Amino acid sequence: MTNPYLKSLGLLAGALAMLAAPALQAREKLTPEEQLAKMLKDRVAGKPVGCINLSQVRGTTIIDKTAIVYDMGNVLYVNRPAYPQSLDDDDVMVTRTWSGQLCRLDMVQMHSRAGMGLWWRGTVGLEDFVPYTKPKPAPVADAAKG
Repeated sequence: MTNPYLKSLGLLAGALAMLAAPALQAREKLTPEEQLAKMLKDRVAGKPVGCINLSQVRGTTIIDKTAIVYDMGNVLYVNRPAYPQSLDDDDVMVTRTWSGQLCRLDMVQMHSRAGMGLWWRGTVGLEDFVPYTKPKPAPVADAAKG
């Protein structure tokens, strides 16, 4: 025989979980600028460069209608195209270069994952690449030297 109070408590817990789920999802949804800021947390911008070496890129992240982040391990390079409207984080980025570098004014193609194949969605012209690095820790003062 099932305890009616436990059954009611279980139903109440389930209802509360269903009500809390949309609120939790809404809270976790970040704007593109917030997503970029979260990726760059604790990093400092360096002097922009015109090109990066593709052989050093470990991965890329597309931030919707905002930027492309190139991960090179200790350095994240952020490229903010002048016209980022074609950037979609669900797209596949196709890069064609004639050298081992990706440079300012190079074009990247955006292709949708939807459908039977990769459908071309647009082209994005790259701007300068801004390096973001974690600052080196300040030296610890030696108390014995005082």
